[in-house]
Amino acid sequence: MRNIRLTLAYDGSNYVGWQRQPRGDSIQVCVESAIEKLTHERSKLMAAGRTDSGVHALGQVANFQTSCAISCDNIRSGLQHFLPEDIAVLDVAEVPIDFHATYWAKQKRYRYIIYNSPLPDPFVRRYAWPYSGDLDVEGMHEAAQVLVGKHDFRCFETRFPNKATSVRTIKEITVDRYGGWPVWRQPNSLLQKPTSQGEFIWFDVVADGFLYNMVRAIVGTLLVVGRRKWGPSDVKEIVVGQDRSRAGETAPAQGLYLVSVDYGESAE
Repeated sequence: MRNIRLTLAYDGSNYVGWQRQPRGDSIQVCVESAIEKLTHERSKLMAAGRTDSGVHALGQVANFQTSCAISCDNIRSGLQHFLPEDIAVLDVAEVPIDFHATYWAKQKRYRYIIYNSPLPDPFVRRYAWPYSGDLDVEGMHEAAQVLVGKHDFRCFETRFPNKATSVRTIKEITVDRYGGWPVWRQPNSLLQKPTSQGEFIWFDVVADGFLYNMVRAIVGTLLVVGRRKWGPSDVKEIVVGQDRSRAGETAPAQGLYLVSVDYGESAE
C-alpha cells in the first residue's frame, strides 16, 4: 500500500467547499472521482483544511492510500485529465504510510483580499471583496497585532461550541496594500512589496490551526478598525469577551485563499 500526497489549487466559486455535501459539487468529490477513474480504486481523501463554499486554494494538501503502481508524475497528469479546469494538481509525492494531511500540519497560511477602489472591476469580483470606502490599512495592521499569540478565538468562530477547543495560536498576521493580486504567479506573489497606493489589501494570517470562518470574521472585525470606528483596545476586548456578536461581520467567501500548508521536514 502507498500513501500519496497531492498539492492542489482550485477556484472555489462553483463548489460547496472542500467537503462532501448532500447537495452541490465539492472539491473532495471531484478529486476522489478522478482518483477512482485513474486507479480503479475507491479512495478517501484527507485534506489539510476544509475550505468553505466559495473559498479558493493555492496550496491545499490532501492524501490518499492506493495499491496502484502508477508513478507520481503519471498520477499528476492522469488526475488532471479527469479533473475540471478549475481544479489543478500542482504536485504529487509518495509519503510515509502514516502521513495524514490534517493531523501532520504544523501551520497554515490564509490570505484574504479586499479590492479597495471606488471603481468596480468585473474581473476581480469572484476573487476579492470589493469595498469602495476609505480604509486605514496601518490602523488595521496595528490592531491585528493584538491577535498574535495563543488565545481562545471563539469570538471569531461561527459554530461555537465546537467538539474540541477554540484555542489557536496565530504566529503572524499582516495587513498591507499592494498594487495587484497575481494569484496566477504563486508563490512569487509572496515576494511582492507593499505600496501605499495599491488598490488591493492583503490580510495574511499564519496559525497552527483555524476555526470555522475564523479568518473571515477577523477580516470583518478589522474592517471596522479600518473605518476608524474601533482601535486595538476594542479588538482586545472582543477577544477577551469571547462573544461572536461583539465582533465584526463575516467577510464574503470569494476573497479567501488557503495559500500554503507547512508540515516541516517530517512529511518528506
